[in-house]
Amino acid sequence: MDLNNFQSLAFFWPEILLTGAVLLIVVIDLVAAEKRFLASVALLGCAGALIAAIDLYGAPQGWLFHRMIVLDRFSLFFKVVSLVAASATIWMSMGSDEIRRVPQGEYYTLLLTCTLGMFFMASASNLLTAYLSLELVSLASYVLTGFLPHNRRSSEAALKYLIYGGVASGVMIYGMSWIFGIAGSLDYAAIQQALASKADLNRTALYIAFVFILAGFGYKIVFVPFHMWSPDVYQGAPTPFTAFLSVASNAAGIAILIRFFFPVLSRPIASGEWAFISGVEWPHVLLFASMVTMTLGNLCALNQSNLKRMLAYSGIAHAGYMLMGLAILNNEGLRAILFYIAVYLIMNLGAFLVVAMMANATGSEEIGSYRGLAWRGAVVPAACLTVFLFSLTGLPPFAGFIGKFFLFAAVLREGGAFVILAVVGILNSVVSLYYYAKIVKVMFLEEPDPSDPAIAVAANGLSLLIPLAVLTVVLGVYFSPLAQYAGGSLNFFVR
Repeated sequence: MDLNNFQSLAFFWPEILLTGAVLLIVVIDLVAAEKRFLASVALLGCAGALIAAIDLYGAPQGWLFHRMIVLDRFSLFFKVVSLVAASATIWMSMGSDEIRRVPQGEYYTLLLTCTLGMFFMASASNLLTAYLSLELVSLASYVLTGFLPHNRRSSEAALKYLIYGGVASGVMIYGMSWIFGIAGSLDYAAIQQALASKADLNRTALYIAFVFILAGFGYKIVFVPFHMWSPDVYQGAPTPFTAFLSVASNAAGIAILIRFFFPVLSRPIASGEWAFISGVEWPHVLLFASMVTMTLGNLCALNQSNLKRMLAYSGIAHAGYMLMGLAILNNEGLRAILFYIAVYLIMNLGAFLVVAMMANATGSEEIGSYRGLAWRGAVVPAACLTVFLFSLTGLPPFAGFIGKFFLFAAVLREGGAFVILAVVGILNSVVSLYYYAKIVKVMFLEEPDPSDPAIAVAANGLSLLIPLAVLTVVLGVYFSPLAQYAGGSLNFFVR
């Protein structure tokens, strides 16, 4: 299926509904005095787009808008992930004291615009679309990071994010220009055919282009050495948006990376696996990046006293775990990544929700302010945070354990040098147990000071927190439906 602009609109309903919600919020924000229901409009827009995306599972696969984007199950998976993350973030924002102080219309407009950009990142089939979608997400993210008025930390985070992002963007588009020079096209399928058919390929030029593009995508996924913006941005941004950034932005980055390195720089072979065609052994580069990323992320998280900053370094480590699945270059690794993204979405959103709830109640994100939390009227948030943290560690019987099990099993099955990668991953999980368990110890085993205030837990937060905690436990013991969904989503439209 290769459709023109008008024909493509019939398969573009998630994007149309999300764009309609953005425009509606802008208009209502201009004319209405009451701003509180803008969040409900944003939530309804996400719900409509989610229904439309699920409905597209029955549609034929193919290229839309003259091969600029692609409709397949892989892109639909990431649209669903982005919409679930956006909906949870909007719900979290409705109960956040930080967000109540900012212009509501602009905040929800930018959040939905960011989600729309993630749609295009997941479905880009052309380097130009990939670049523009990544810039759309990045520009909205810079503004949202610095959205807290009169907050020096937020402004500083936005400035750092903008500078790092600008450099990464420039490097990436320079690499894309090299690919265009080598292959003579920006279209993914045409690039794949050109690389596969050219015998006199300049491998040095291709390798340089590959490294430049990897820098741009790696900046979004926060793998080392493109991670330096992450701790400052996570700490400075409004907490609900930090939660969104930690899951949806990383997932979209993984989507654009898989779409470029598998259907473009690889080719499917008879067994249903993949073989790289460029002569550039990029899986070995990703293997090294994976080991360094998870190790540096975990070691830096050990000494953090701010919980948002610790979760930022933990997010870097989890990016390293996900890269394990890419490095082995097979469908089993990709399936494990998709499963891990789904469970990471649940457990990391849950952890940030507790941070937002406690910041509302105490005004602090320092780990010391969680002292004796369970005995200060917040036993439910403390118990839920324990579930999320142990799941992030990879302990049974939580969903994170199953996610890591799939990743490590896929890597170990490859054998050879990949066994070392799995050993490094397991050792890193042991290291992460130290800093996650430290927070549990502070909440349950330390006595609160008389000066520590009692915590009043908001019903809005609990109504999302408890389902997320239950899902984390349920998916740890009954994971087959999610595993089947992840496996079924591994379906690229490749010609």
